[in-house]
Amino acid sequence: MLEQFFQLQKNGTTIRREVMAGLTTFAAMAYILAVNPSILSVTGMDRGALITATALASAIMTLAMALLTNYPLALAPGMGLNAFFAFTVCGAMKIPWQAALGMVFWGGVVFLLLSITGIRQKLVDAIPMELKLAITCGIGLFIAFIGLRNGGIIVGHPATLVGLGNFHQPSPWLVLGGLIFTAALVAKKVRGAVVLGILAVTIACLFAGITAHPSSLVAWPASLAPTFLKLDLSFLWTHSAVAIPIVLSFLFVDLFDNMGTLIGVCNRAGLLDRNGSLPKIGRAFTADASAAMIGSCLGTSTVTTYIESAAGVEEGARTGFSSVIVALCFLLALLLHPLIAIIPAVATAPALIIVGIFMMQGVLDIDLRDFSKAVPAVITMIAMPLTFSISEGIALGFLVYAGLKLCLGRAREVTPLAWILAALFLAHFIYQGVDAAT
Repeated sequence: MLEQFFQLQKNGTTIRREVMAGLTTFAAMAYILAVNPSILSVTGMDRGALITATALASAIMTLAMALLTNYPLALAPGMGLNAFFAFTVCGAMKIPWQAALGMVFWGGVVFLLLSITGIRQKLVDAIPMELKLAITCGIGLFIAFIGLRNGGIIVGHPATLVGLGNFHQPSPWLVLGGLIFTAALVAKKVRGAVVLGILAVTIACLFAGITAHPSSLVAWPASLAPTFLKLDLSFLWTHSAVAIPIVLSFLFVDLFDNMGTLIGVCNRAGLLDRNGSLPKIGRAFTADASAAMIGSCLGTSTVTTYIESAAGVEEGARTGFSSVIVALCFLLALLLHPLIAIIPAVATAPALIIVGIFMMQGVLDIDLRDFSKAVPAVITMIAMPLTFSISEGIALGFLVYAGLKLCLGRAREVTPLAWILAALFLAHFIYQGVDAAT
């Protein structure tokens, strides 16, 4: 039955490989079970309900993605979007969290309409191949940067923005040791190398006192009642002047973050065709759009496709069966969350760096000798980690791409839809500038 539905042999994989890859993906993104409730709880939302909502939304939508597309993609509440929800919408703008959930829902509705009408697929097709490759590499740099930051090797610096971490602390040394250990296993082609690396560093962290021993192995999940269906859908028309820009902000970030993640991860998995298109992208978009709506009903910020899915892909994931394993892990997490909570960011940092290095290999397919391709590609790659945003990296790279074609007298090489995208990105940056100035 598994072979028939997921076509394991056709995709060059096995049950064991998919299980290991699914465990790797879950281990790389399990931090969201602790981080998302921590961020959203500052709005006044119940922390216990947030843990349950995070696990349930991740499990349901990851399973939906697996069954709809048979792609090795996992979903969970998006980092960045949850911070925007908590600190900007609810914090700075003083909007109740119930209304914020309602705006997440309406953003998902617009997202779904764009998906079922085929507009989202046309947007992806409008991105030139060199930028699609650059997006993959940029996400690789972004993931590696997150790993270095989570491990304390790279830290913020008031003068130079970033600097070297404190090597008088054990965390950077554990990350470096975990990185070397995991890289050696990968080089020797040991199956489950990334999972073994995460387990090794977690055990070392327990001995180093970085993470505490769990008080219990099993705990009953908290009630979902404080957040379930508590969204305020009426805020959109009662406060439309305030709500519409927020809905569009949720939509913009989710749209282009998701687009970049799909292109990057699926390219590494070998799922793109020779034209750089994803065969079942319409179904993937539908699942992702529905995730924002269902997540808001359960009581969490926007649920989206995770770049940590790349960790499973590098471990051999090629079908949706690995995503089924991820979904099951999130369901088990409802009972085992005290045990999962001991996996620190330091333990997953080497895995993220390794995955980022894997994804950077796509730079070999970009013709950097052609400056008209090299400039937008490199800007896209650099901007993602430096702006800490996939969507902003895509926007900057696309603007440079369109502007360069115009200056070189090759405007006809840019499709009409691509020009519309460039104009929207330009308007986005102008709006951001005006908003920052005020």
